[in-house]
Amino acid sequence: MDTQQHRTPVSTPPPRQPHPVDSSSAILIPFLSFLAIAAVFLVPSSLPSVLHQVPEGHVGVYWRGGALLKTITDPGFHIKMPFLTHYEPVQVTLQTDQVTDIPCGTKGGVMISFGKIEVVNRLSKKYVYETLLNYGVDYDKTWIYDKIHHEINQFCSSHSLQQVYIDVFDQIDEKMKDALQVDCTRYAPGIEIISVRVTKPTIPESIRRNFEQMEEERTKVLIAIEKQRVSEKEAETVKKMAISEAEKNANVSKILMEQKLLEKDSARRQEEIENAMYLAREKSLADADFYRVIKEAEANRLKLTPEFLELRFIEAISNNTKIFFGDKLPNMILDQRLLGNFLQEVSRGEALKMKK
Repeated sequence: MDTQQHRTPVSTPPPRQPHPVDSSSAILIPFLSFLAIAAVFLVPSSLPSVLHQVPEGHVGVYWRGGALLKTITDPGFHIKMPFLTHYEPVQVTLQTDQVTDIPCGTKGGVMISFGKIEVVNRLSKKYVYETLLNYGVDYDKTWIYDKIHHEINQFCSSHSLQQVYIDVFDQIDEKMKDALQVDCTRYAPGIEIISVRVTKPTIPESIRRNFEQMEEERTKVLIAIEKQRVSEKEAETVKKMAISEAEKNANVSKILMEQKLLEKDSARRQEEIENAMYLAREKSLADADFYRVIKEAEANRLKLTPEFLELRFIEAISNNTKIFFGDKLPNMILDQRLLGNFLQEVSRGEALKMKK
């Protein structure tokens, strides 16, 4: 880049009378420019002091006479005024700053040391001039290295060794990131804290052994609790299996009982049907017998006539093989008419009984 591009006037001042100092500056600057061009072409060894390269991921910043210029160059080759302009590349991509050996004292008075803390940060390109103007090229020393030392000591002094080493160790990363970002946003807004990685601190050997023993005991307790939990799960599983088996047997018994009840009910209904059929059949037979007897009685009553009785008497006498003749017959031979009257009375009495 041409050296004249660094001189970017902010505003044009009103015309004024030339001052002796201004006239000398106007004469000196072209002379120096001529010397620089002559040095480039006549002295090849001076070329590196004029031509410089800004690497990728960086921007070029310039100082002239110790004053920071507002000119910011992009990656590539550029030209600066030798001997008068100083150049530094400033990284504007992600970078990791490692802060090592950070001693701190806990709330209980135990001295510990953090071996390494990594801070991933980035400087915004549009804030490069403002940040370097306020804090210089080593801005990260002020807002990262020194700030990490301060925040770690503040954190340790408000927590016990147990908390720092075990209980809240997993929260240190986020706490450090938030603490750095709050101050950077307030005082150096161009610095962005991406993440913070804190390693395990170094503690005294005797205390470390105690912590290891505590961890071993805690591990044993956790193993015992886990074994107890497994035993409880196994017992619960066995209980569930027993309950399931009992429920299955109960359901099977219930089904068998219902089946037996259905069979009994079916047999009872079948027996009732058979009894009803038998009763109906017997009733029919009795009614038929009653009807037959009634009809026979009516038929007998119709048969009991003098003529019929006389006919039967004659048949009975004719069937008898003994016949008596003479004036005096045995007493067993009755008058035919008396026998007929007696038979009519007997038939009438039987008919009255049947009607009752």
